[in-house]
Amino acid sequence: MQASHPFRVSRINPNGAYMMACMDGRGQVLVDGRWESLVAGQACLLPPFVMNRFQCLPRLPWKFCWVRYAESRETPSFISSSTPVMGTFAPEPLLYAIQGLRAEAAYRNHPQAQEAWVNLLHQYVMGFAQPQHRDERIVKLWQLVEKNLARSWSLEQMADLAHVSHEHLRRLCRQHLGRSPLQQLTFLRMQRAQRLLSTTTDKIETIAHAVGYENAFTFSNRFKQWVGWRPSEHR
Repeated sequence: MQASHPFRVSRINPNGAYMMACMDGRGQVLVDGRWESLVAGQACLLPPFVMNRFQCLPRLPWKFCWVRYAESRETPSFISSSTPVMGTFAPEPLLYAIQGLRAEAAYRNHPQAQEAWVNLLHQYVMGFAQPQHRDERIVKLWQLVEKNLARSWSLEQMADLAHVSHEHLRRLCRQHLGRSPLQQLTFLRMQRAQRLLSTTTDKIETIAHAVGYENAFTFSNRFKQWVGWRPSEHR
């Protein structure tokens, strides 16, 4: 896609993960309730059932390719606790695979060939979602945190678990996840809350406590900021 101002897309309730890779220019993507710039050589991967928005900037054309998934609320997404939301990414292989799939669908429409292109696309996305060269301290930290989201985590406690200073933890998280440690904690809590709202009949106050919020009103406000609507509307 090649777009320019005032092009803007807003999806309140996307039914699957969405990945976009920038080839040229610069645009903005709403990530965790904040606008972030996406430039050439970067990709952004947004989880399913979370509001996503992106827009062009005045006098700046924007060229990017994208892949969108269809997923179920009842099935855990392929996006994990160590999946980056933004990071460096070479977009050309993804672009060529998209073009190959489109050409196959338009001219030959051969199911086995289409499946091969789809598998290749998914490999490129997974290469970004689950990178091989990850810092194991970060991976283990978020696995431990994810097992106990009800705990009142502080930056210092998480840094101690990772055996690094809190400033170094901030740098590692920005480098590997594109988020701060506290933003990553909120991301995990919102993902868990969505699953509980979709798969249980627990009260919203009970779910708020299960994901680390003592006050259901605070939880509801934070949920709306990240997901796009209140927990009751989500259910």
